[in-house]
Amino acid sequence: MEALAIWIPRSMDDYLRQRIGAGEDPQAARDHVASQQEQFFPAGRPGDGQFIMDVVDGDQVVGTLWLGRPVTGPPDAWFVYNIEIDAEFRSRGYGRATMRCAEAWVRERGGSRLGLNVFGPNVVARALYDSLGYQVQATAMFKDLG
Repeated sequence: MEALAIWIPRSMDDYLRQRIGAGEDPQAARDHVASQQEQFFPAGRPGDGQFIMDVVDGDQVVGTLWLGRPVTGPPDAWFVYNIEIDAEFRSRGYGRATMRCAEAWVRERGGSRLGLNVFGPNVVARALYDSLGYQVQATAMFKDLG
């Protein structure tokens, strides 16, 4: 539980930075992240249908995976809300292996679809998801004119 108390705010801060880095208005991003934190982690704990898991290699924790039921969508759909491989373990295949394990985990629970969101600037993650067969559902674009 102590690790979760550290992970939740750190994860939400990272999510906020990614939203702002992808071009979202900072206040709108803060409002969105605060709303999602309350929705998915009421009272600082994962809500129903939300699962935070350590990514491990033997006895070593190398990252974290957050899988959950999306707010809307079919009952057999799941969502990767966050996958983070610790910096010192990146580029060793852990992200790919984690996604494969996530797919198996979802299938074991009757899921038939696994979705995710990747922000435009995160080209490394995008390349991974493309190589695993994930398809683009929508693309949001903008251009700063100021």
